[in-house]
Amino acid sequence: MNILVLLGSLRNGSYNRMAMNSAEAVAPKEMQFEFAEIGDLPLYNQDVENAGIPAPVVRLKDQIRKADGLLFVTPEYNYSMPGVLKNAIDWASRPPKENPFNGKPCAIMSASTGMGGGAKAQYHLRQSCVFINVIPMNRPEVIITKAMEKFDAEGTLTDEATKKIVTAFMQSFKEWVERFH
Repeated sequence: MNILVLLGSLRNGSYNRMAMNSAEAVAPKEMQFEFAEIGDLPLYNQDVENAGIPAPVVRLKDQIRKADGLLFVTPEYNYSMPGVLKNAIDWASRPPKENPFNGKPCAIMSASTGMGGGAKAQYHLRQSCVFINVIPMNRPEVIITKAMEKFDAEGTLTDEATKKIVTAFMQSFKEWVERFH
């Protein structure tokens, strides 16, 4: 089972990268993970698209097509998903007739130092999923609050309650993806 991870944070030491690594560590053995590099995508511009799809965009679209499922891991910036993630979605979903997201199952998780845990970013991401026809798993949810208290200096998830939630989430995600294949 090929899972493509779209990480909404470009920072190496981000809590969402730590959450992503933690999810992979507890995932069922049938799940194989591939990371989508979205930091090298140009800003979406229809003039650029009309002149020819940039190589990083072609790569991303190919990765999405080959994936059995998508795992979005995103921080929350200003009550929404980061621009880099929205930009990746905009590029990959165009033109609409060639949308590789169409009908793909996905799961969404987030981590934040605040009490909201990235819930508003997840909400906005789910709104985008409607239009591109990605089908999110609704439950269980992973919304990691106060992330600075749940990961150690090496980026390991140390909070046992959160680890149990992430483990159940990944098992449910495996089962969700299986429903589509």
